[in-house]
Amino acid sequence: MAAIFRRMSKSTIGTALMVVVLLAILAGFALQDIQSVGSGGLGFSQGTLVKVGDSAVTERELSSALQRRLTEVRQQNPQADYASLAGEFDQILEALVQVRAVREFARQNDLHISKRLIDAEIVKLPGTRGLDGKFSDAAYQNFLQQQRLSDAEVREMLGGALASRLLLAPAAANARIPVGVATHYASMLLEAREAEIAIVPAALFAAGVPQPTEADIQAFYKQNSANYMVPEQRVLSFAQIGPEQVAKVAVTEQEIAAYYKANQALYAGKSTRVLSQAIVQNEGQARALAQRARASGSLGSGSASLGAKTREELARIAGEAVAAAAFRARQSDIVGPVRSDLGWHVIKVDAVRNEAGKPLSAVRDEIEAKLTPEKRKEALTDLVTKVEDSIAEGASFAEAVRGAGLSVVRTPAITAGGVARSQPGYKLPAQLAPALAAGFDLNEGDEPVVETLDGDAGYALVGVEEIVAAAPAPLASIRDQVAADWKARQARDRARTTASAIAAKVASGTDMAAAIAGAGVRLPPPEKVAKRRIELSALGGRVPPALGMMFSLAEGRSRMIADPQGRGFVIVQVTKIIPGNASLQPGLISRTQSEFQQAAANEYAEQMSKAMLAAVGVKRDDPAIRAAKKRITGGN
Repeated sequence: MAAIFRRMSKSTIGTALMVVVLLAILAGFALQDIQSVGSGGLGFSQGTLVKVGDSAVTERELSSALQRRLTEVRQQNPQADYASLAGEFDQILEALVQVRAVREFARQNDLHISKRLIDAEIVKLPGTRGLDGKFSDAAYQNFLQQQRLSDAEVREMLGGALASRLLLAPAAANARIPVGVATHYASMLLEAREAEIAIVPAALFAAGVPQPTEADIQAFYKQNSANYMVPEQRVLSFAQIGPEQVAKVAVTEQEIAAYYKANQALYAGKSTRVLSQAIVQNEGQARALAQRARASGSLGSGSASLGAKTREELARIAGEAVAAAAFRARQSDIVGPVRSDLGWHVIKVDAVRNEAGKPLSAVRDEIEAKLTPEKRKEALTDLVTKVEDSIAEGASFAEAVRGAGLSVVRTPAITAGGVARSQPGYKLPAQLAPALAAGFDLNEGDEPVVETLDGDAGYALVGVEEIVAAAPAPLASIRDQVAADWKARQARDRARTTASAIAAKVASGTDMAAAIAGAGVRLPPPEKVAKRRIELSALGGRVPPALGMMFSLAEGRSRMIADPQGRGFVIVQVTKIIPGNASLQPGLISRTQSEFQQAAANEYAEQMSKAMLAAVGVKRDDPAIRAAKKRITGGN
């Protein structure tokens, strides 16, 4: 409801908390400065886009946030690519800057986030609980691997989120809006309006547009080249280091035998005794009890069954002396009395059970099945280490791959979304998708890197072979599209001319229907619309421009507006305004007051955030930001 008066979705602090916390915690972004595309100038280090106090927001960090956002968008639109995020680029960058500023402000003012506070947040992360519903370190490690984060990165990010909560929440607490102010805005919600709306569709003018000349196409392409920008493309090489590379690793007979020998507790025979016992505190009573038991064959009602016990188990319960005596006896023997720390024991051996051990031949396959995955995992780790050591010692991608005996997958020129414009049907192997971002984080000439793949796919060595800078698509490859766009522009221009003439007549007092009739083009008749402002709140912020203009103009005034999708133009004339009166609707006043108090809280938090930005100092490398946007999304 309050969104009618203020676009809270554009609240800077709201954007920061929504975008960064969701994208960073659940999807993750790198928090270290890693060399990327350098810009030079202003004292910025290579890869830095914005300096925030003594820290920085890097291109690697932004690229990772955009990658995670793209993953989210693709859940709704599988065909989405980085170009579709161009409109969110500045918003996400600003969110990263603000959260970094809060963290820096906390540091400068000695607000330290303890390890215990961060630990409490880690256990709340999705995917960190085991089957029992409790935090599991194994689940947490799997979460880190899936999100391609380290524990240190998660802790740094959560520290920033906690600092935001501790610093911004108090500033936003207890916001209050007077009833008088809420009543005024509640009455606005009840305001009713009537208007006439005329539509001038651009499609009605398309039939009269001639085919463009070559000169027209050339000029239009030159003037609008930014609309045909192709994001940066790269030719990448991948070498997967996974289960296939260690499939031939096998356990030797010596290793199987060594494991069998080291785990005799699992495979050796076992001797147990089923026992009953009675314990008394006097030796004389114990002797008398033992004598009666030998005569009757029973310890009597005062005894207790111990069940089946090994010698070691009995020793832990009653002591070594009792265990030794019990295991020297035969079945049905009465043992004792024997003294322990518990008293005097009289024991009956109810049964003797001897279980034969398992020979190596019987458990060989079982041991092999257990040891093989472990050995292959170690071999895979050794192979990754060998590749990384080779790269660290100066080997090229080709040399490292050859030395490790790996197969190479070479891509055509692809975008950061994995799309190959030269090969529309190309699909990057699904298991390599997690390593794609690493390929776009590297600079030309950087050493190849090893990236962890999802699940059990292992790892991938990633190298850059060629970088194709973002640039407009060649005219020859999009000539038909440019020609169609030129014709659509001509149709819109003609529609604008007609709509402007109608709007001018209406503004000078001509009846809208008469103005349309005199336009010289067969147009739809004007539509009479009656709405209350409160109805717009049900649209959830997706208010059509014509209705928005209807509630912006004074009575009798008119205005022409363009359709946001370029489909034509709309002329709106407000014919009647009926003021609302909320004095008899206390429930509406209360709801309006509550919503405006939340809006006020957001405003206070936003102002606090801006003050922190000013306090820590922010310097933007605008050329680097523009270059990053062009490289990643192809936008300007």
